Amino acid sequence: MRLSQAWIVASKDFSTFRKKKNLIYSIFAVPFLVTFLLSGVTWYIQHKGKVVPATELTMLLPAFCFFYLILAGLTPTTIASYSIVGEKVEGSLEPLLATPTTDAEILLGKGIAAIVLPIVVILGCATIFMGLADVFSVGALGYYYFPNLNSVIVLFLMVPLASVLSVEWNVIVSSRVSDVRIAQQVGSLLLLPYVGVYVSGEIGILQLGQTDVLLVIAGAIGLFALLGLFAAKATFQREEILTKWK
Repeated sequence: MRLSQAWIVASKDFSTFRKKKNLIYSIFAVPFLVTFLLSGVTWYIQHKGKVVPATELTMLLPAFCFFYLILAGLTPTTIASYSIVGEKVEGSLEPLLATPTTDAEILLGKGIAAIVLPIVVILGCATIFMGLADVFSVGALGYYYFPNLNSVIVLFLMVPLASVLSVEWNVIVSSRVSDVRIAQQVGSLLLLPYVGVYVSGEIGILQLGQTDVLLVIAGAIGLFALLGLFAAKATFQREEILTKWK
């Protein structure tokens, strides 16, 4: 596999995305909105609502940080769906498939294009949230809660793995649908397990503030991402795309 060719594909997609303002807005809008809401809740419960005991706050903040994992499963969906289904509908995917670039190089290039910007935005928003959470909660805790090992695991291990899995899932979905909106809706179904884990953390079934729990979740995501890689490679075959994808 030639990484230079994959980067050419990614660069081409980056230039295309810059012309699609709705894609850019969707990638930035949701993470910033979530960051604003989570920071607002942290501030409210400490200054306007009933003061939350430190023990409960140390359960709440990890769950809030985990929310960025959900975003990692959501935001690449918009780009990945357009990158494959949108280009297939517009007729711009076939010329790319006619080049000497291999299927694996095209898939890697499109994966890079779909992952890089969402991850940068998510990490940036998470940094803002952690900074504000520290400012709002240091009085109750007596120390700055973020950054810590668990936040590093979530943001630098789980978020990238979830983003990769999202792209792989959307490649599979794109082989079965011919509408970008439908691809995005079906692709968003991947969020359900993450939401289930998040809710479990909020109600105390899972302790999202424990490192071993996060590592088990990260391992599960990594396993599915590995399986998804084989499935995506088997699905993204130019002969199948040109003759059977509708």
